[in-house]
Amino acid sequence: MDRLDQFFGVHGQALQLRSERMGLLASNIANAATPNYKARDLDFAAALSGEQGLGLARTKAGHLPARGTGPGDGPAVRYRQPLQPSLDGNTVELATEQLQFAESALRYRSTIGILNSRIQGLTSALKGDQG
Repeated sequence: MDRLDQFFGVHGQALQLRSERMGLLASNIANAATPNYKARDLDFAAALSGEQGLGLARTKAGHLPARGTGPGDGPAVRYRQPLQPSLDGNTVELATEQLQFAESALRYRSTIGILNSRIQGLTSALKGDQG
């Protein structure tokens, strides 16, 4: 598995992080009218570099995950600071969230394109195609 990780590089992890970020942004958009909802976003660079590891591990499948280790709860997830605070305590700015979601979707598709080209190259090499 290490060789495949080397072959795909950072793109496999990037795809997973981009998917998680899109989930957070979708949650923000869905809760745009929820009082006291705090918008969250993923610090992609920090998550990708892995600098902020939790240091906790589940040693058995029956163990409960530690708080803050589920999807959307990692150390790279941050609360978004609103430009214009609302009176009901909600920090979602719909235009910002929609723009971030569209940008994230575009980056997700480009990462899939990179992985597709690597997979096609690997398939060609395994088949022995030349050209």
